[in-house]
Amino acid sequence: MKKYALLFLISTLAIAQPKGKKLVWEEQFSGKELSSNWNIELGDGCPNCGWGNNERQLYSDQNHKLVEGNLVITATKEGNKYSSTRITTQGKKEFQYGYFEARAKLPVGQGVWPAFWMLGSNIKQVGWPKCGEIDILEYVGKEPNIVFTSLHTQDSHGNTINTKKTKIETIEQGFHLYAIDWSKDKIAFFVDNKLVYTFEPKTKTEATWPYNQPFYFLINLAIGGDFGGPEVDDSIFPQKFEIDYIKVYQ
Repeated sequence: MKKYALLFLISTLAIAQPKGKKLVWEEQFSGKELSSNWNIELGDGCPNCGWGNNERQLYSDQNHKLVEGNLVITATKEGNKYSSTRITTQGKKEFQYGYFEARAKLPVGQGVWPAFWMLGSNIKQVGWPKCGEIDILEYVGKEPNIVFTSLHTQDSHGNTINTKKTKIETIEQGFHLYAIDWSKDKIAFFVDNKLVYTFEPKTKTEATWPYNQPFYFLINLAIGGDFGGPEVDDSIFPQKFEIDYIKVYQ
C-alpha cells in the first residue's frame, strides 16, 4: 500500500512542476534557524516608517521558528501589545519572471492578515507603489473562505483595483498551494494549481507594468490595520501562519 502511495505522490509532483521550467531556487526551512537568504524586519509598521498599513503588531525577531521543515510565524498578544514576524529576501534573493510557489497554512480569526508577496527591487530608488507589488497570497480573518490575489502599481496610485477575491470553502483547512506564473506579458495567479486571476494590461507603461525587473519575497503576519481590521478578536491568540516551502522555476 505504501508503494502505491509513494508512486501517486511522485506522479502528483511531476504534474505540478511547470512545463518548460526548471527549479532554480527553493527554501525548505529545514534548518534550526532562518538561512542567510532572509532579512528580519523590525518595527511597528506605521505608514510614516515607510511601510505598514496602521496594523497593531510590533514585528520582532522572537515570533518565528522552524519546526519540522516549516516556518512558523506566531502572532501573540500580551497585555495591550501584539507581536509577530515579517521577513524578506531583499538584496539576497530577487527574481525576474518565472513560476513562484509556496505551500502554506493560514491562521484564522477576526483580525489576522497573513501574506506571501513580492516587491520591486528598485523600491529604495523609486518608492512604493512605483516599484510594483505582487500579492500572491493575502487572507483576512474578517472574510473567511476568501483568498485575495492582487497587484499594486503607480497607475492605481497603490489602490487595490487589479485584484481577485476567490472563495474556497476549505481554505482554512490544512496546507494549500499559492503561486504565480509571471512572464514579460502577464502574471497569472493560482491556488492549488487552479487559475484564479490573470493580469495582462494591453498597454504597458512604467505606471501600468513595473514588472520588468527583479522582485523579492516577503512573508508576514499582520494584525488589524487598514485591510485586516479594524476589529480584532483577542480571544483567538496565539495564531500561527505556517510556510512549508517556497519554490522558484524559470
